[in-house]
Amino acid sequence: MFDSLLVANRGEIARRIIRTANRMGLRTIAVYSEADAALPFVAEATEAVLLGPADPASSYRNVEAVLAAAKATGAAAVHPGYGFLSENTDFARAVVEAGLIWVGPSPEAIIAMGDKIAARNAMQAAGVPVAPGTEDPVETADSAAAAAAEIGYPVMIKASAGGGGMGMAVVETPEALHAEYEKVTAFAGRLFGDASVFVERYYPRVRHVEVQILGLADGRVLALGERDCSVQRRNQKVAEETPSPAVGPQLREEMMAAARVAGEAVDYRGAGTVEFLLAPAEDGSGTGEFFFLEMNTRLQVEHPITEAVLGIDLVEAQLRIAAGEEPGFDPEALTVTGHAIELRINAEDSKRFLPGPGAITEWVEPTGDGVRVDAGYGPGTTVTPSYDSLMAKLIVHGDDRADALARMRTAVAGFTVTGPKSNLEFHAELLENPEFVSGNYDTGIIGRMRAKKK
Repeated sequence: MFDSLLVANRGEIARRIIRTANRMGLRTIAVYSEADAALPFVAEATEAVLLGPADPASSYRNVEAVLAAAKATGAAAVHPGYGFLSENTDFARAVVEAGLIWVGPSPEAIIAMGDKIAARNAMQAAGVPVAPGTEDPVETADSAAAAAAEIGYPVMIKASAGGGGMGMAVVETPEALHAEYEKVTAFAGRLFGDASVFVERYYPRVRHVEVQILGLADGRVLALGERDCSVQRRNQKVAEETPSPAVGPQLREEMMAAARVAGEAVDYRGAGTVEFLLAPAEDGSGTGEFFFLEMNTRLQVEHPITEAVLGIDLVEAQLRIAAGEEPGFDPEALTVTGHAIELRINAEDSKRFLPGPGAITEWVEPTGDGVRVDAGYGPGTTVTPSYDSLMAKLIVHGDDRADALARMRTAVAGFTVTGPKSNLEFHAELLENPEFVSGNYDTGIIGRMRAKKK
């Protein structure tokens, strides 16, 4: 095992990685922007290096500054967390070329999965189910219209380089296609520097179910169960749970097998996630048709619920695999125990989900059996508009889903955030929503919740 780790990230994920690395006896190095100087992750690392101003391009996305910090502190390895530079191929290569250990998959795997069109085609070639769609970028609105007519409406226009729920639009009719095509290509070109898009069949009532994979140092790829991420606003996740209420034993095996194939197809190492769209069976039997959506070549925000039901530490596994070691647990002895739910506590209002940053004057975290809080902030800190609105993740683990729901209701009621806006009120509403409580929900649940309030 290497002796030191630089965490090239901020907030709750930096703090979470540092916590495990400190427990393992590693010297930890935090990097931070001027806006984040007072956040807990900076104080909890062994050392901390200022990168620059709040602007991500001048700090957390500044490859030269991050590498300079690694060199100055003598770091042996770099963990990118999620977001920022975590799926940046140039950064991964630069880390390796600097003689450092990259805690993540190879640059080649990141490239293979980073372009959605290439990833989709690679998965189809490997035998992983994909939704009907175009195999090449659609260069014009007319060609997109022709593809949509062949695929059948509704369709989704998706940016090949998109991510995080951005760069996509649902098109219900031929009349709407040209305008949406222009919007998505313009957005993709501006945000991702790549305007290429493809057209794929859109399924109105689906669930978003992903499988956690772990590529071991010896070449094996493990599938560590599924997470249901169907509670979303603007195609971005808000709540997750495992096991998925929509997935039965047979379907689970099929999805995990497909995820293993996906990982093996790109010689995957470390933690990653294969995301699927699931159209549940009409009879609710836990079987259904699923399609490859994308692969995230990094640790996911929602990884703690997998840790909760399996009793493992995925960050420790990442670090050990990067060092060429076993993952720190026996893959043959893993057993799913109980049910886990995660809620993302964001600095945003509970009705329109618009950002509401501000100084935190009161911060009280819930406690209790099966309750875990991964927080990036605390009392006296400030949520700035410079970064993502995520303040903390609230995770509960119960004996079963009903127990987890009950514990989560108590935990949400015991979480107090004063100063910035928070979506705690929405989470309390979600936990009482009959559709969510039943487990029979899909990605349209928040839209339906909001429609009822109008």
